[in-house]
Amino acid sequence: MTELLYMNDCYTKEFEAEVIKVDGKFVVLDKTAFYPKGGGQPTDTGKLIRGNEEFKVVFAKKTGSDVSHEVDKEGLKVGDKVKGVLDWDRRYLLMRNHTAAHILCEVIHKATGALITGNQLDIDKSRIDFSLENFDRDALAGYAEKANEVIQKDLPVRIYTMPREEAFKIPSITKLANVLPPAVKKLRIVEIEGFDTQADGGTHVKSTKEVGKLIIINAENKGKNNRRIYYKLS
Repeated sequence: MTELLYMNDCYTKEFEAEVIKVDGKFVVLDKTAFYPKGGGQPTDTGKLIRGNEEFKVVFAKKTGSDVSHEVDKEGLKVGDKVKGVLDWDRRYLLMRNHTAAHILCEVIHKATGALITGNQLDIDKSRIDFSLENFDRDALAGYAEKANEVIQKDLPVRIYTMPREEAFKIPSITKLANVLPPAVKKLRIVEIEGFDTQADGGTHVKSTKEVGKLIIINAENKGKNNRRIYYKLS
């Protein structure tokens, strides 16, 4: 089992770990700060360092209770001690985009009641899909303006866990159209203080002001009751 360091501290940039499984270029560590692709958030990249040798991490994914790190060459062995170093600029931009997504989703949810049907974060632009019957393009500028007002309030972003039963007493704890499976007994909560509380497993900044400025760049109809919004940060 891999300990997920980013679950408690999204700002961990470097860490020490031990290799516990190897299959060619695929390496499992006893702990990691690399976020594995999932939930609409892309994989982290970076490197593993053993002594004076570097292995570039090009992809990370969950495999059961492990995180498998795909490196650019073979050579790591079980028992090796390594130092993990994230590509921090990439990770931090994804953190900003993820917190921005929560803010924009809550703005639109409050205005329309729409739920999220899909999302994909990226470093240049991100998208969110909503279950929304009528799409008002004229309202987009207002959503962006409201989101940026929230961002500039410099609201703290807190991460903690909560029992499922307790969490689901909070209104709109999950804005996903597909509710979390019953097997999940404890939920990781991302709270933007005084504005939004969501169940979420991704990485986020500590304060809304770190997000920067949110700009809605496009919107599309993607079939019946499905609307897609693209945004970027500056």
